[in-house]
Amino acid sequence: MVKIRLTRTGRKHYHTFRIVAAESTSPRDGRFIEILGHYNPNLANNDENKVVIKKERIEHWLGKGAQPSHTVWTLLRKQGINKATARETRKKLSGASA
Repeated sequence: MVKIRLTRTGRKHYHTFRIVAAESTSPRDGRFIEILGHYNPNLANNDENKVVIKKERIEHWLGKGAQPSHTVWTLLRKQGINKATARETRKKLSGASA
């Protein structure tokens, strides 16, 4: 199963993350299929480079059934990815816990 998740990069005490599509069995910082963007939590919230994504590739992987991690799902929702928003609505309606 393919997951969309974060891999940690950067130096000590200044972490940055890549948003990647990877097999669920591969290690966190191990092999991945494709880089889909990056996330820098050290930047200000209003900085446009805090989260940079390839929207069409994210939608491609979501369309193929890839499951985003909770953190990635939150980032996608804030970026306005429609399929991530639809997932939230389905979970609320079904009463499933995240």
